[in-house]
Amino acid sequence: MCICVDCRWVDRCQAYHAVERQHGAPHLAETPDLKPADPRIHISVMDLPAGQVGVEWDVRGCGSFQLDQGRWSRLRPGEEVPT
Repeated sequence: MCICVDCRWVDRCQAYHAVERQHGAPHLAETPDLKPADPRIHISVMDLPAGQVGVEWDVRGCGSFQLDQGRWSRLRPGEEVPT
């Protein structure tokens, strides 16, 4: 799971913006202004039906991470938290 959903900077972060783009998810911000320090993005390649291939992106570590439990949920109330 991406640690960004519980980070103070999720709506301003360029790394999370890239993850949103890879997932085809709507952006929390169109022009994020925070360049995070040393984000570590885990990429998983998965086999899908009919010979398709899927890619999952998750930020697993970041030097700029500051815990703000539930930050993503407060920014998008009523929406399911991305996993």
